[in-house]
Amino acid sequence: MKYCPSLFAATRRLTREVMVGSVGLGGAHPIRVQSMLTCDTMDTAACIAQTLELVEVGCEIVRITAPTVKDAANLEHIVAGLRAKGIQVPIVADIHFKPDAAFEAAKWVEKVRINPGNYADKKRFDVREYTDAEYTAELDRIREKFVPLVELCKARGVAMRIGTNHGSLSDRIMNRYGDSPLGMVESALEFARIARDCDYHAFVFSMKASNPKVMIGAYRLLVARLNELGSDWNYPVHLGVTEAGDGEDGRIKSAIGIGSLLADGIGDTIRVSLTEDSVHEIPVAQALVREISVKAGAPVTESGLPTAYDPYEYHRRDAGQVSTQGFTLGGTDLLRVALSREQHKALEAKTQGGIDPGEYRAELVAEDLPVIAVDPRDTASVAALHRETQPCLVTVADDLGLNPVHAFRLLAAHLDPRHPILLKDTLTPARLPASALDALLRSSAVLGSLICDGIGDALFLRNETAPGAAIRLAYNILQAAGARIFKTDYVACPSCGRTLFNLQETTARIKEATAHLKGVKIAIMGCIVNGPGEMADADFGYVGGAPNKINLYVGKKAVKFNIPEAEAVSRLKELIGEHGKWVDPVPSASPVA
Repeated sequence: MKYCPSLFAATRRLTREVMVGSVGLGGAHPIRVQSMLTCDTMDTAACIAQTLELVEVGCEIVRITAPTVKDAANLEHIVAGLRAKGIQVPIVADIHFKPDAAFEAAKWVEKVRINPGNYADKKRFDVREYTDAEYTAELDRIREKFVPLVELCKARGVAMRIGTNHGSLSDRIMNRYGDSPLGMVESALEFARIARDCDYHAFVFSMKASNPKVMIGAYRLLVARLNELGSDWNYPVHLGVTEAGDGEDGRIKSAIGIGSLLADGIGDTIRVSLTEDSVHEIPVAQALVREISVKAGAPVTESGLPTAYDPYEYHRRDAGQVSTQGFTLGGTDLLRVALSREQHKALEAKTQGGIDPGEYRAELVAEDLPVIAVDPRDTASVAALHRETQPCLVTVADDLGLNPVHAFRLLAAHLDPRHPILLKDTLTPARLPASALDALLRSSAVLGSLICDGIGDALFLRNETAPGAAIRLAYNILQAAGARIFKTDYVACPSCGRTLFNLQETTARIKEATAHLKGVKIAIMGCIVNGPGEMADADFGYVGGAPNKINLYVGKKAVKFNIPEAEAVSRLKELIGEHGKWVDPVPSASPVA
């Protein structure tokens, strides 16, 4: 089962064309960039103004939430107002729970997004076994609710996104397939089969998750399943890491998830979901497409090499151990961070000057590592390594004309597993990215992708030359990829019209109160659409339950309800303390810049 022709080179996946208004997805069209409004759908003027702002910065498709029939009906006025201003950007209605809202929205917009996990379903997290007959009865119930929408979209030429979210799988799927990439894929395919039975094909898929490993695995599994089902299942794919968060962390997490798939030729439209104003998402998405995506070209054939990792489920490569500079690399030891000697000296000077580096510690001097650089295509060099009696630290040589992701996969496939691998974010250090954003996205996509594949025992980050920025970026990539948890981890959704509090301000307050809780994972959700599910692997959750009221969760279980927003952060701290995970912050000096 393959999700791409080769793991060692890539060309863009060829899909059928799906038109969203005048904007084409898939086929020979470029990868499209989209975003979502954060204002109330009933505020027509605000929706029009925000759409204009997004279009001005290059957004090609705009999504608007429609949580009720009333909201869906107001899309008529929003669309009419935009068209009166000469703005033809396609509008997508975002639907959760309500088939009647989806049916109303389809009268006015160019595309409808439905979530198979909660379309005509309520989340109960019931633990029960479905017999085959009961499961079929559930599908018949879904078909009855879904077919009218499909027929209306078909008649009006409206496109659809069948968008699975890891955080909102139905109880039916959860109890048969579990909270897994397989469950996400099967959830979407159930709805796709109904659409195809109606001879409706103007749809795209998405497999979003807040965990990049889960997201990458789900998209790969989806494409592999589509390939198995046949050539006429070549539907376009929309990429996104949901609840990525804000700032550098949100950009890194998005680059790992989206960039990994773009590098394998998967993806026809993307959204970078940041807990920031929507206009800030567009430059990041544009840079990802520019820096990471592969081009259309001749089909790539599989080289016949064995896969050194499971593309669908994370397992770290089982390497031998090499001791160097006071650290052990390989085995189950932590992935270590290498910087250049010059960067080490700069960081040491700042530390000696009284500046506290905080959690960002320079560990390895790259020039002093006992590392062997090879061309993974050179069979003689690889054979020489195989004759070594002890594990050796190995990396890919520079300036080979290879994409670093594919080069390190090729190395891992050829190399005896006892040899640990030093990852590098670029194999062309003389050609550095043009901007700090480009450096962040390239390094995150390359290193994060490989780490999520289970490859790598240390990393050498070279795209960013500023010492403080380089070491911070290296550690944050390890955190986002789940390889080293050295600080508080946040899952924060982007704002939309369903949000019941100011997400940006609230996220900042929660971070200010909890950022010292190393290893604690906190989810901040504006509403319950994906909240409980996306918090399945979070320790604590802060979720909008009603206007100005907050529910607090432990894992995906709500434990405190209807807390006034003004008290909610303090109550969250109390809840963390009740579960033995609160410690008081320790004052420290300024961190390394």
